[in-house]
Amino acid sequence: MEDYTLLIAVIGGIILLFVFLYFVPVNLWITAQFSNVRVGLLELVFMRIRKVPPSIIVSSMITATKAGLDVTTADLETHYLAGGQVPSVIKALISADKANINLKFKQATAIDLAGRDVFEAVQISVNPKVITTPKVAAVAADGIQLMAIARVTVRANIQQLVGGAGEDTILARVGEGIVTSIGSASTHKEVLENPDKISKLVLQRGLDAGTAFEILSIDIADVDVGVNIGAQLQTDQAQADLKVAEAKAEERRAMAVAEEQEMKAKSQQARAKVIEAEAEIPLAISEAFRSGNLGIMDYYKLENIQADTDMRGSIANPSQKSSSGKRSSGNKGNDNK
Repeated sequence: MEDYTLLIAVIGGIILLFVFLYFVPVNLWITAQFSNVRVGLLELVFMRIRKVPPSIIVSSMITATKAGLDVTTADLETHYLAGGQVPSVIKALISADKANINLKFKQATAIDLAGRDVFEAVQISVNPKVITTPKVAAVAADGIQLMAIARVTVRANIQQLVGGAGEDTILARVGEGIVTSIGSASTHKEVLENPDKISKLVLQRGLDAGTAFEILSIDIADVDVGVNIGAQLQTDQAQADLKVAEAKAEERRAMAVAEEQEMKAKSQQARAKVIEAEAEIPLAISEAFRSGNLGIMDYYKLENIQADTDMRGSIANPSQKSSSGKRSSGNKGNDNK
């Protein structure tokens, strides 16, 4: 029984020791003291209570102290609790100090909390970065398409990292400047002969205004000749004009056909009226006989004149024989009457 009690006491003592060392990181305190970092044991315990890793704060304080930076543990804790990257900020401050770049702690923490990598920004400020644009297609005044690739050398502007535009804005502005420069050229040969004119014109536009970078140079890496946009547009316009002309011609043809059909209908209508009028002649003759306005001799004279007219017509135009024959047969019918 005594052995079990001793074993439980030993296990309990070990657990208490680990709990004590967790809340009271003695090893970190000793390391800080030997590094001339003034931090107390209670302060480390309070960091644990505030859920701030003492190892990150103490390591960052040791690095900052050795580099001669003027920061406190309270500043580092505040930045950590705000969601910042404490080691990255300390490294950025050390790099800026070595490169004689004016970067304060508050400014570095603001850049870090803004979502930018402050250490990378300091590195780009010391060692400029080259950004390669995608192929930018533009058309010169003579209608020839050119595709250019540019390399933009930029340096981080520490003062505008907070609120300044990023790389995408730089690429968009450079692309716009390339399109404008190529479009203002009278011929594509002019651009191919002097591609540096593009970079000079683009660089004069101040494209880095309001961005987190300073443009040092713009170099045209490659210029390729594309398709003849002007010829394609003219061909498309000609095809469109041809279709319009064909549509108008078809419209005129349809109108002519409709007018022809209308004239045929009117001709048939007039012919029908003539036939109708001719059909009333025998009736009129019969009525004249009954009323006594026409005698038998008058009728014979009329028949002779009609026969003589038909004969002359048949001699002049043989195709009228059938029509005259029909009229004579009609007259015979009248004689029978």
